Amino acid sequence: MQNSEIIELFEHYLKDDKNASANTLSSYLRDIRQLAAYLETHTDADIVTATAEELGEYVDWLKEAGKSVATVSRSIASIKNLYSYLFIRQIITVNPATKLVSDKSVQKLPQILTSREVELLLEQPRCVDAKGYRDRAMLELLYATGMRVTELIDLNISDVNLGAGVVRCHSRNKERIIPMYPAAIKALDNYITLVRPQMISEPDEESLFVNVSGERMSRQGFWKIIKYYQKKANIEKDITPHTLRHSFAAHLLENGADIHAIQEMLGHADISSTQVYSQLVKKQLKDVYNKAHPRA
Repeated sequence: MQNSEIIELFEHYLKDDKNASANTLSSYLRDIRQLAAYLETHTDADIVTATAEELGEYVDWLKEAGKSVATVSRSIASIKNLYSYLFIRQIITVNPATKLVSDKSVQKLPQILTSREVELLLEQPRCVDAKGYRDRAMLELLYATGMRVTELIDLNISDVNLGAGVVRCHSRNKERIIPMYPAAIKALDNYITLVRPQMISEPDEESLFVNVSGERMSRQGFWKIIKYYQKKANIEKDITPHTLRHSFAAHLLENGADIHAIQEMLGHADISSTQVYSQLVKKQLKDVYNKAHPRA
């Protein structure tokens, strides 16, 4: 079923079965239309086929766009109501929204990897075949730049300047230039020079990262790559592409980077979205103190 049909069914359900007020109806439908628009532009999924991971990424996207805790909570409530309805109607067989949690008072701090866990993850791709070179380059680039997964897979070969050590990232009609550390530059250079020419299906292919068919890597394809290497590294934390983005920001802050510079690299519209990492770093320092100080 198309998104428009789902939204129409949901609207009738809210009106006829739930007797929703005009304000509630307007809010719920606005939230669901925004979700549908996000799925259409950022994923290969629609409302019916969206996964729990994609819904979680959407919630992260709302937070990074500077939406208030109240707005995010209301959007989550709208999404949970929608998917409960779809599940009851047997339009879907698994409800992907069950793990979405609303907290109207405190914004949950993101989970990050330790520096050692990042090293373990980045060490997993073995540069012995095309896939290993590609995967190493993708993981290194993601951690080097803090890009969103959609931004990563949307990169074209022309967006990379190895000589300058930077990558040009596009998001929401905006462009930002992000530097890369030497290991990421080397991994990307190896992939572009040694592997990509043999992987692309057409000589004029613009996509930087391609799948085994030689076409642009999909978001779902990269999710599988992340999960595969998480398992190989024996990391118990639930790693997503956003985990590396969060780790990138938190580790920069820990090492003294200016928060406004981090905001620019992450592409946050509002500094409040970046300040959550300050809270995270402070919490970690407090945890270390409580565990290590003999009188704590």
